[in-house]
Amino acid sequence: MKLDILAIVAHPDDVELSCSGTLIKAIQQGKKVGIVDMTRGEMGTRGTPELRMEEAAKASEIMGLSVRENLGFADFYFTNDSKHQEEVSRVIRKYQPEIIITNAIEDRHPDHGKAAQLVVDACFMSGLRKVITKEDGIDQQAWRPQNVFHMIQSNFMTPDFVVDVTEQWPTKVESIKAFASQFFVGENDAAPGEPQTFISTPQFMQFLEARAREYGQRVGAQFAEGFVKSAPIKVEDLFHLI
Repeated sequence: MKLDILAIVAHPDDVELSCSGTLIKAIQQGKKVGIVDMTRGEMGTRGTPELRMEEAAKASEIMGLSVRENLGFADFYFTNDSKHQEEVSRVIRKYQPEIIITNAIEDRHPDHGKAAQLVVDACFMSGLRKVITKEDGIDQQAWRPQNVFHMIQSNFMTPDFVVDVTEQWPTKVESIKAFASQFFVGENDAAPGEPQTFISTPQFMQFLEARAREYGQRVGAQFAEGFVKSAPIKVEDLFHLI
């Protein structure tokens, strides 16, 4: 299945928190969109890998994704080496996306910056025809996306561009709440007896809303998501920037 947009990120819920509104908007416009999570988030304080997979499936249904898969890399311990680059290159060639979205270039969680550089390197590798990768035993064709964009996560960054997601905001919130083991979704704790973390408190959801309102305010929208470009963006003329 060829995709228009593929998000490749370190953890289940990275997309939902930072760029799900943008993906939902693209899907509503008729684009084919998918997510590849590198790890199952097994080092997270709350929940289990199995539960995280169930939650990811629920979030995928809410967003309307065409596909979602998990590479099974070791949470926290994965590295940006040739083995991992080849595996990420394989999924890039498999789905042939025009646009790739990945983690923040740098962030509080070390996996985010590590994953971001891994994806950038894999995108270059994926375009090298002498690098051989296989899908179902068949050699894949080289493929390089038109653009790679980085979401903005915990650490504040000045975005290169923002996407108005005001209409998509309620659905984005529902996709986040699908990860009930991780985030505050109501009065009752969905993972009782497990340690509380900042992201499992009501204050974290308030932080997400405040960030989206801040980015939105800069472009005259109620809610927006910010992105940082990986390389210069080609446009045909200035009106494509409007």
